[in-house]
Amino acid sequence: MKLLGIIYTLFLFCQSPVEQSSYEIVAQSAPTSDVFDQNPLIQANELYHDRQWEAALAIYEQLKGNTSIRQETIRKRIALCHAQLGNSEAAITAIKDYLVLDFDTSFLKHDGFMLIKDVSEFQELQTNYVPKISAMSIFYLYIAFVGFFIAFMISLNKNIEFGAKFLIASFIFIHSFFVFHISLNLTNYHLEFPHSYLMSTAFSFLYGPLIFLYFKRITQQYKFKKKDLLHLIPTLLFLFYILPIYSMTAKEKLSVMLGRSISGHNSQDSQYVAVIVGLKLLSLVVYGYFLHKLYRKGSLNNALSKTARIWQKNLYRIHILYIIFYAIYGILISNHMASGFFYNMPIVAMALMIVYAGYSAYVQPDVFNGVYSLDNQLFFKYKKSGLTPSLSNELKEKLISLFHEDKIYKQNDISLEIVAEKLNTNRHSASQVINEHFKMNFHELVNKYRILEAKKIIANDSQRNLNIIDIAYEVGYNNKVTFNKAFKKDTLQTPSEYQRMSLQTVV
Repeated sequence: MKLLGIIYTLFLFCQSPVEQSSYEIVAQSAPTSDVFDQNPLIQANELYHDRQWEAALAIYEQLKGNTSIRQETIRKRIALCHAQLGNSEAAITAIKDYLVLDFDTSFLKHDGFMLIKDVSEFQELQTNYVPKISAMSIFYLYIAFVGFFIAFMISLNKNIEFGAKFLIASFIFIHSFFVFHISLNLTNYHLEFPHSYLMSTAFSFLYGPLIFLYFKRITQQYKFKKKDLLHLIPTLLFLFYILPIYSMTAKEKLSVMLGRSISGHNSQDSQYVAVIVGLKLLSLVVYGYFLHKLYRKGSLNNALSKTARIWQKNLYRIHILYIIFYAIYGILISNHMASGFFYNMPIVAMALMIVYAGYSAYVQPDVFNGVYSLDNQLFFKYKKSGLTPSLSNELKEKLISLFHEDKIYKQNDISLEIVAEKLNTNRHSASQVINEHFKMNFHELVNKYRILEAKKIIANDSQRNLNIIDIAYEVGYNNKVTFNKAFKKDTLQTPSEYQRMSLQTVV
């Protein structure tokens, strides 16, 4: 019998990883014939391997709750026995019991579930728990990282006023973080990394204040006061609720998520999701109203350039669209209704906000400043500049020399600071000289000289040896999109169209 015990132990050792872990207790309990005959787990395992599912199941059921035996092992064998008997409902219940004890979704791929693999409840179990990658999750992940990059680049941009920069960068960051969290949830990896539970929820009451204060800053040159900290009170109060959840262990968070999933709720949400959604919606609506008043007032501000107004109008509209979609989503969630389409629509609005901010940061970064943009000083009177007429004329002549002779506009990193340094003056005075003598702002002046240079290059390129991108780089642009936009604004033609017309004229 000892030899039989040794052979049985070796047999268990040679099983698959799932089976082997199930029998660890057996390997430790089989040295003598008496134990082999009396140990109910060994007896159940013997019956299981003899494919006597009902007899094995009866013993496994009796062993439930026995603290001397690994309950993960018992739950797995109960699930497999029920599956082999075709009891899909009981098998799924046992699987859920096992996952609560030991969250190993690879168990769902066990060959023992072949008889129930087409049952909708079992497929739903795989959908809810097994990690997966989808096109939507990849798209959201891409958008999130684009947003993180944009927020980072804006925060490093010295040409954007600090207050406006901090607010818009924070606004884009929390949008990106939320989209990243959604991407994680769609892949089921939030269950593999339980500390991701509600990780973006802490920002729920910051969306409204950030966008409102940003608009106030760029449309009114508003200076922050201590009373503005009152906007943080809802977030601080919410943190008192959510910090105990964040301080839970990974196992505790996983247990909460699995508990919600098993009871038919969304595993990623809080048990008070309806209350949180309702309060967040209230915050969005209140700040949306304040934002509307600011936007209407700011749209009448003549100190804003056309591009700045377009930026603010689109930002405002996208945010209002987000509020509308979120309101519909909140109503459905609160009534426990399916919200598949509208679950994604608020996220799409967030993604649109991120993409638009990225486009603006790339093509026209000055719009982030609003009335703080010193490149738009044409609308100001420079009453306190201290720049005398003679000094102004002297700086004008130096500026003409820089553009005509040195062709400083060809530098792809040209900025008002660089020009001011070349003129041995400050940024404000340089901007004043450009506005007063050339009746345009700094970027318009640079574009004017660049487009003039580009037209000369095209005219001299009779053999058409240069590509449009080559011309763009030659005159100082970093990309073809910005070059095309500036060229068409000046000539009402794209560079390619202008090039074709030029060749026809030569012929």
